[in-house]
Amino acid sequence: MSASHSNVSDFSRKILEVLDNVEYRRVESNEDLAQVERLRYKAYKAHDVLALAPKGLLDDSDFDSHAYVFGLYYYGEMVSTVRIHYVTPDHRLSQSGGAFPWAMDAMLDAGLTLIDPARFAADPEMTADLSWIPYLTLRPSIVAAAYFRASRVLQFCRPPHAAFYKRVFYADTIVPGQLAKNYGIDMTLMATNVIEVGRKLLTRYPFFISSASEQRMMFSRNPNDTLPPLTIVPTARFVPEGQFGTDLPL
Repeated sequence: MSASHSNVSDFSRKILEVLDNVEYRRVESNEDLAQVERLRYKAYKAHDVLALAPKGLLDDSDFDSHAYVFGLYYYGEMVSTVRIHYVTPDHRLSQSGGAFPWAMDAMLDAGLTLIDPARFAADPEMTADLSWIPYLTLRPSIVAAAYFRASRVLQFCRPPHAAFYKRVFYADTIVPGQLAKNYGIDMTLMATNVIEVGRKLLTRYPFFISSASEQRMMFSRNPNDTLPPLTIVPTARFVPEGQFGTDLPL
């Protein structure tokens, strides 16, 4: 943002400054997907969670028409990646749906639309020194909620991580920690009601704010475009203080 942002926390101000040195890329070429696969392997192996990728490090969901794979680049180097699914009553494929289909169906049958981030992976050699990586890696899920006017942003996570999502994303527990048969371990499903807490979230963490142009670059799939934009610069710092870009649904 262009103003001083005297009302934001030191933590948020520091991440806003980091935005000057990061960019996103929507990954669709074979070469970039291979880099994503390598980063997933490196991250999952370091945390001993390779078993959480039972279908392989790249799978059919990466190529779904409602899936968007992103790389987060810091000074030109990919430091993390995430896959975003836009889940609707008419298009129900998602990571969370594979584990807790009854919970997903209940929300979708009620007419809700969902943003389901999955396949979070960060370079283990970078995360110790760059505490902002989880926030900016998951930022596209909030951008997606604004672009698609979604009802909820989901968090499918291991129970020890639930406190982070409750604190940062104001997430509510949908499914308490229990065995997810397709993973063989306990997982929990949470959801941020962006209709209720979206403005609160953007006020507390203004680095989640995005302009309409950034949202289109991240998520528009114009049939006339053969390739997505090479780089996507975060726009939070360019939105005037006190404004919310293209706001989350109200």
